[in-house]
Amino acid sequence: MRNEKVISKQEYRPEVISKKSAFRFSRSSLCIPYGLFLALFVVLPLLLIVFYAFTDQSGAISFDNFIRFFTSATTLTTVIISILIALATTVICIILAYPVAYILARSNLNKGGTLLMLFIMPMWINFVLRAMAMKDLLTLIGVFGFNNYVNVVIGMVYDYLPFMVLPIYTVLIKMDKSYIEASMDLGANPVRTFTKVTFPLSMPGIASGITMVFMPTMTCYVISDTFGNGLITIIGKLIDEQFTTFQNWNFGSAMAMVLLVIMLVSMWVTGGFKSDDARGTNL
Repeated sequence: MRNEKVISKQEYRPEVISKKSAFRFSRSSLCIPYGLFLALFVVLPLLLIVFYAFTDQSGAISFDNFIRFFTSATTLTTVIISILIALATTVICIILAYPVAYILARSNLNKGGTLLMLFIMPMWINFVLRAMAMKDLLTLIGVFGFNNYVNVVIGMVYDYLPFMVLPIYTVLIKMDKSYIEASMDLGANPVRTFTKVTFPLSMPGIASGITMVFMPTMTCYVISDTFGNGLITIIGKLIDEQFTTFQNWNFGSAMAMVLLVIMLVSMWVTGGFKSDDARGTNL
């Protein structure tokens, strides 16, 4: 028995095992497809936009595109209109989405696929078809046509409301109920419990919803054209016209760069709500 054990120990060679393991598939290899996708479809297009934004049509380095952007009354007016429409849409979506998400999270309506039927399945339908259906419905009941800006906001809210409901619902459904019970045990009424515990803890969901609603509404010119009868121009349509109609990639890229900065600023602002220290204190 001792001789067999000695022989088995002699046959064990760590260097052979290490050489074999070198050819095994590692977890880090899973990042290769994602890295290629990121480089080809994110980094490379962004570099092209930066190149066109800081050059003229001859390829020389120039800042004229940005100077034209910030000195053009038409462009600045379009940006202001886009921001106002996006703000109005985001605020209305929060007002409508929070009660819906709160009711779904605090009741049994989330069982049986109700949440899926109400909010997820409509998102599978093409948003252009949903926009046209809502326009026909508003026309049928006699609401459509009073004001183009109001029509555009209604269309934006209808299309992007699920993107506000789902993040808020996800945060509320995962909220620790012990905080609410502790608040009630300490003598807080339901209103104070909501304002001091539930609402602060749900701010990350609201912040995610703002990010998912605010920026897309600034660029979704299909809805603005559909509900605004082609009379409302937002920044997304202006960028599209520079690339498709005027074939001016340089100025269009400069506008896209400005829009990217606005997006980063909005994400930075909403990111301030995502605090891990919120515990609903100060009752």
